Amino acid sequence: MKKVFSLFWIYLVLLFLYAPILILTVYSFTDATMIGQIRGFSLHNYITLFTTPELLQMIFGTCLLALVVALLSTLLGTVGAIGAFYSKKSTRSVIELANQIPVVNADVVTGFSTCILMIAFFRIRKETYFPLVIGQTALCAPFVYLSVLPRLKQMDHQLYEAALDLGCTPSQALVKVILPQIVPGILSGFMTAITLSLDDYFIATYTKPATFDTISTYVVNATRGSQTEIKTALWALSAIIFVVVTLAVVGMNYSSEKSEGKNR
Repeated sequence: MKKVFSLFWIYLVLLFLYAPILILTVYSFTDATMIGQIRGFSLHNYITLFTTPELLQMIFGTCLLALVVALLSTLLGTVGAIGAFYSKKSTRSVIELANQIPVVNADVVTGFSTCILMIAFFRIRKETYFPLVIGQTALCAPFVYLSVLPRLKQMDHQLYEAALDLGCTPSQALVKVILPQIVPGILSGFMTAITLSLDDYFIATYTKPATFDTISTYVVNATRGSQTEIKTALWALSAIIFVVVTLAVVGMNYSSEKSEGKNR
């Protein structure tokens, strides 16, 4: 009875989390112009999405931005996690505290502060995209750090010491021993950074060039307009993002389990 009750709550939570996304996905395959109307099956939203130059340019720009931010965040977060892990306890505590502040901080604060620092103080123009990339990297890097650090704690430290004893330099031991063991954490952090960049609205709003739109800023502006065809095409975009992210997560989990199985 207890097991049945636990399963009931698990499925209820899953239903609560995923029902809105599944409903939106269903609507993306209809001719409905608003939520609440169910019409016949149609691929019109997907055709509009992939044949409208404005939407394609926005998607390409957002994906390119997310990729650049994810690469920078993964590099900084991974290096930071490794550096903190092998630092003294007092230094590690300070680094972990400093890393927690951006995580719990509101995105709007990060957006405002990046705007003031980069644009008002350093006089860097928004058109360079530099404030936008720096702002989103500051948002994403702490989450990469949190993804990599647990993997460092779980790895076999005797292998690193053995590599040093066998003549490897610290840098060689890092590349040949440490990095292969924390790859699942790095990949998880990379995907988290991409998702956060795609989802970001506040930082992009305050730091992006006037002629550039991310998916988040475009969606908000589109919902305020009267272009119904564009609005419903964004349902299709949301469904595609959900499917891609789901497949990526499943793939990472499978890769992680396979890697752990080999290590055992």
